[in-house]
Amino acid sequence: MEQKGIITGYYSSGTEVTGESEDCMERNDVFIETAVKLAEGLGSSAIILAGDFCFEDVITDVPIYHAFTDQKELIDQLIFSNGKKEVRTFTDKMIDKSYHKLEELEKISAIEHVLGNISEGTVVGIVGSIDSCAIVVHNLEENDMVKKIRECEERVSPEVVRAVLNICFDIATKGREGKKMGTALIVGDVDEVMLRSHPLIINPYLGQTPEDSNILEEHNWESVKELAQLDGVFVISEEGKIHAAGRYLDVDARDINIDKGLGGRHVSAAAITRDTVAVAFIVSESGGVVRIYIDGKELICIDKPQRCIPA
Repeated sequence: MEQKGIITGYYSSGTEVTGESEDCMERNDVFIETAVKLAEGLGSSAIILAGDFCFEDVITDVPIYHAFTDQKELIDQLIFSNGKKEVRTFTDKMIDKSYHKLEELEKISAIEHVLGNISEGTVVGIVGSIDSCAIVVHNLEENDMVKKIRECEERVSPEVVRAVLNICFDIATKGREGKKMGTALIVGDVDEVMLRSHPLIINPYLGQTPEDSNILEEHNWESVKELAQLDGVFVISEEGKIHAAGRYLDVDARDINIDKGLGGRHVSAAAITRDTVAVAFIVSESGGVVRIYIDGKELICIDKPQRCIPA
């Protein structure tokens, strides 16, 4: 299905068109057309735009996405700004800081891939800053995050990993009702995890129908995020059945080495993966960071996961 990109420069909507701006628009068109031809020639799975681009009247079969970073900070700044000059200074800094970094585009590409929104293969990115622009080809097969997530899929079904990460990323970026919060989801080796834990509350999933206790069913995600505000961990099977919430892990964590500053949630989650073959997915309450533990060690740390949206 052909896709027509319609993205306008959201920082320049009030700018008067001059000869100089017309030249910029022409250069913009050249970059867009080049990126599209490159993506089509490579058979890329997606095109991701990261920067202040005007994208119009380009038709392609390759899915197109626009990457946004630090959206809440940007919106807050626009709301509380005292004038256009302050807004312009801030947005210039935002573009320089966020979009000039190629690793940010690679990270966003990997996140969308592991969530099932972008298929495997290459991604063509257009990265823009105040005075420069670059076209990047990124191979998802060589992405470190993708490789490590696949290690989880050796123990847990890919669909379950995808569902758990969707929930974790949502909690990390949005919290709950505007408040930051953290949680832990222990996936796999259910019998052993249940033996090594005890309930802090009456199990809300006890007696639930298979449909209402399946993390693969998207309509259950909101209840998971609601229950994530309570103390304790979720216990989930490799196939996605939620066996319990609000469990306290009874583990000996004396020999667990994790980053300084992390609390009991991370220590106990790491310890349970040492004593079982479960995989632990942790969201930090303080910083919106998602960590995954396997075999008592941190497999990957995803700092402030950002998403992109279809163009």
